[in-house]
Amino acid sequence: MALLKILEPGQTIAPQQRRIALGIDLGTTNSLAATVRDGRAEVLQAPEGGVLLPSAVYYGADGLLTGRQALARLGDSPQNTLQSFKRMMGRGREDVAHSGYRLAKSEGGMLRFDTAAGEISPVQASAEILKALAAQGVETLGAELDGVVITVPAYFDDAQRQATKDAATLAGLKVLRLLNEPTAAAVAYGLDSGQEGVVAVYDLGGGTFDISILRLHRGVFEVMASGGDSALGGDDLDRAIVDWSVSELGLDEVSDTQYLLALAAARRVKESLSEQHQAGLEIFGQALSLSREQLEKLIQPLVKRSLRSCRRALRDAGVSSAQVEQVVLVGGSTRVPLVRAAVAEFFGREPLFSIDPDTVVAVGAAIQADVLVGNKPDQELLLLDVIPLSLGLETMGGLVERIISRNTTIPVAKSQEFTTYQDGQTAMAIHVLQGERELSADCRSLARFELRGIPPMVAGAARIQVTFQVDADGLLGVTAREQATGVQSSITIKPSYGLAEDEIASMLKASWEHAGKDLQARQLAEQRVSGQQLLQSLQNAIGADAGLLNADELQKLQAAMAELGNLLNVCEDSAALKGAIEALGRHSEAFAARRMDATISRALTGVSIDELDAGKVGES
Repeated sequence: MALLKILEPGQTIAPQQRRIALGIDLGTTNSLAATVRDGRAEVLQAPEGGVLLPSAVYYGADGLLTGRQALARLGDSPQNTLQSFKRMMGRGREDVAHSGYRLAKSEGGMLRFDTAAGEISPVQASAEILKALAAQGVETLGAELDGVVITVPAYFDDAQRQATKDAATLAGLKVLRLLNEPTAAAVAYGLDSGQEGVVAVYDLGGGTFDISILRLHRGVFEVMASGGDSALGGDDLDRAIVDWSVSELGLDEVSDTQYLLALAAARRVKESLSEQHQAGLEIFGQALSLSREQLEKLIQPLVKRSLRSCRRALRDAGVSSAQVEQVVLVGGSTRVPLVRAAVAEFFGREPLFSIDPDTVVAVGAAIQADVLVGNKPDQELLLLDVIPLSLGLETMGGLVERIISRNTTIPVAKSQEFTTYQDGQTAMAIHVLQGERELSADCRSLARFELRGIPPMVAGAARIQVTFQVDADGLLGVTAREQATGVQSSITIKPSYGLAEDEIASMLKASWEHAGKDLQARQLAEQRVSGQQLLQSLQNAIGADAGLLNADELQKLQAAMAELGNLLNVCEDSAALKGAIEALGRHSEAFAARRMDATISRALTGVSIDELDAGKVGES
């Protein structure tokens, strides 16, 4: 019989004390927070009313402001009113072609804005938005937070994810998980409507575009494939309007301040044209008129660009558009009528729009936060996200050896054994890469580190186990361990800044476009490595046992080696190289046989027949 607990006098009756957690959608244009109360996810009111907190921070000599208060200073202080900094998270200064802001000359290439309050990084600006949302959560819920789930675009790389975590740490928040935005949307719709089957999540936010293909079944959300464009979003639709305005007005040059003010005006007219067919535009101090039809012509190339990503994601998932049972729209930019019509036509069905596309991500994040913080709902969720780009390391010849392939479910850990290239090698340089190309020069470099203390052995004898481990937040750790001695070295991939704007979007496209050429380049590089290894081995053998060859044999072998050496430098045909390597191998077979006989002869010198029969040869 179970014992009943009796409380102390005055103690609150809370036999199942719930912990407090927030789901935060840290957006490019707007941010918001949600939580689960009484079994339902609800969006919290923003500090200034409504549910959306503009992702804007004012850094002036007179203080710091966030949200709408910050936007109010845009007119008189545009250089100190930071917006769209999410697009610059984890980026270097050279990665941003035109931000509209004054950029400080920081050491190490770190991107920082030059404001009246000093140099400010995108991480610091994001931290202020997170602080404002967290403070509102504490005030609304009447308790300190036990943790948060923050959403990120599925296409965010390691640098961008780490920058998001750094912003949360700076804001004093405990991050339970970084959750991909499309997955968060699927969580929200999966619970509300009980959908099963293949679902596409089309997420066009202010700064990024994501497409995810998911399979939903009994509460399990498995990401089959993900793709997108980290340099495509509502901001780019606004820029198309600004560029059109510059052309219409015949302006030769526009200052950064004028450009920032023009972007705000373009955003307003874009939003108006989602409801109206004609709208006035006050821009660059002049008045223009823009119709919905004109807007659609301007943004048509951008919408088509998003559909190309959808096509690639379907191909990666191994499904057709006809097999997609539901399409979920996420992000404020999906309110643009052309976007919704194009998505409906592409997938052959009307997309789901019943949950506000501005809040659906925060709702899903809140549901997941409620699970992770320890509150158990009636139906727990299992989220199976995937890695958007393959991870691997560089091997001899500048080749890429993939350890974890793209679209692998995370968290995941995979190991592979490698060996040394040269005799007596006691250290190994580990170069960690991300991308789909065959050569390291065509992939993104994530990190470099060294493993030292490898026992000196002949080439190929050492066994080095390299382990790649990706956690639930998509962050990577790499460990290299020499098996005989146990010596190891490791690194957590926390790069200070990430890819240029066009690099992430082009990596998958480049892998498909250059697949044939890449394969040929890999085959050529592999043959060159094989040839170099053969030449090195023969050179060592001649140095040790040249006496086994007469002068004529030695001259012919060295001539054949020189011929292959020259061919390795000039030949671009892998098949021809392979044939030359095999020919040299045959030419050196007699020499190899003599060396083996000589080695056996030396080993048996002084050994009696009795010892040989007893199997004592080689004992010490």
